[in-house]
Amino acid sequence: MTTHTRTTTHAPETADTRLTARTRLTARTGPAGRARPTATLTGAAAVGVALLLALTGCAGDSGEVGSSAPAAPEPASTAEASAEHNDADVQFAQMMIVHHRGAVEMAELAADRTETPEVLDLAERIAAAQGPEIDTMSSWLEAWDAEVPADDAMAGMDHGDMDHGSMPGMMTDEQMAQLEDAEGAAFDEAFLTMMIEHHQGAITMAQDEIDGGENPDAVALAETIIEDQTAEISEMTALLG
Repeated sequence: MTTHTRTTTHAPETADTRLTARTRLTARTGPAGRARPTATLTGAAAVGVALLLALTGCAGDSGEVGSSAPAAPEPASTAEASAEHNDADVQFAQMMIVHHRGAVEMAELAADRTETPEVLDLAERIAAAQGPEIDTMSSWLEAWDAEVPADDAMAGMDHGDMDHGSMPGMMTDEQMAQLEDAEGAAFDEAFLTMMIEHHQGAITMAQDEIDGGENPDAVALAETIIEDQTAEISEMTALLG
């Protein structure tokens, strides 16, 4: 039997070989042969990431982290703003409700009396605009615990002599009777002439509200009335020729 002997040849250790081995060992263990706290560092990093995510979530819910700036004051609610009023606001709403009802009553006569499309269109627009304004002003008076004029507030009294005092532009009973009896071109002329006077009275009342009123919604409506009815006066003047 032949015996084979494995001969292992070791390369001679040199200074460079020893330095390379020491470098690899230091990279794994750290200085002085101490093992690197790899797991500890990884755990600390995870905690740091979790803390950062938590802080980010808080910032998303309540704003910038660490911010101590005071919150901006909230504006007054619409209900609070609408509650601000004085006697001029109440008088404006009460009188304008009655005044608007007079305009709607006149406008409704046009449906079966005029033969002019432009006059009928104008009358329909007047009724469509002033009807909702009556509802709005009635809701204000209810909110202010003030009296809302009854639907028949004009019954039994002269349209131009209301209990509310001087109400410019209101038609007398005689004028309303004249308008009811008119037809065709005669109706157009009477309707346009009377409605111009009625609008001029509404503009005077609206200006009084702007000068003395306090409620912002009432003042805004007064401004709208002046703008809209001034334009309609120009339209009616043109129709009269």
